[in-house]
Amino acid sequence: MVKRLILVAGNIGSGKTSLTERIGARLGWRTAYESVSDNPYLPDFYRDMRAWSFHLQIYFLGHRAQQHLDMWNDPRSAIIDRSIYEDAAIFARALHHLGNLNERDYQTYRKVFDLVVRTLPPPSLLIYLKAPVEVLIERIRQRGREIESSITPQYLQLLETFYDDWMRTFDLCPVLTIRTDDLDFVHQTQHLDTVVQRIQEKLTGKEEIVF
Repeated sequence: MVKRLILVAGNIGSGKTSLTERIGARLGWRTAYESVSDNPYLPDFYRDMRAWSFHLQIYFLGHRAQQHLDMWNDPRSAIIDRSIYEDAAIFARALHHLGNLNERDYQTYRKVFDLVVRTLPPPSLLIYLKAPVEVLIERIRQRGREIESSITPQYLQLLETFYDDWMRTFDLCPVLTIRTDDLDFVHQTQHLDTVVQRIQEKLTGKEEIVF
């Protein structure tokens, strides 16, 4: 089988982790996820975002670069929950926009980011998950994570705007865009079947279908 490296991107609550878990199990691919519980900077970051934003972004950059390389070097195909590219295009940009990452630190971060990603092998496919902000808010509420309790619709809308900007210029690999607001691949087997079919079609070069 051909080695594949798949990245799953999308706003908070769009379904990235659930899809990564199920695609990995269905296709026998190795899976990788965001570093949250073992992230040494998150507690400090949430106490004082302005003081710790730069440190947090550098940590994520190193973690995701290593993760990307590990998944690439594994002989098995792999799927990763969130991409290294979102760190700069979405989250560091948002921290800068909101005043939590000053201009000097933001430009320094971008220079290091550009140097790091230049050395990474390109992914085989980016799966971009989309859902309306009101759906994202309800999903975040239902899963009840303390770390996400302060997320607002305004913040999610800001991220959505940055995702739209990023998607207009992203050209490292093919992109499969999937609307997840009416798609339940967690409980509906046929919905997961549809997603698997779309992924396989995209990997074999067939025309993208947005649904």
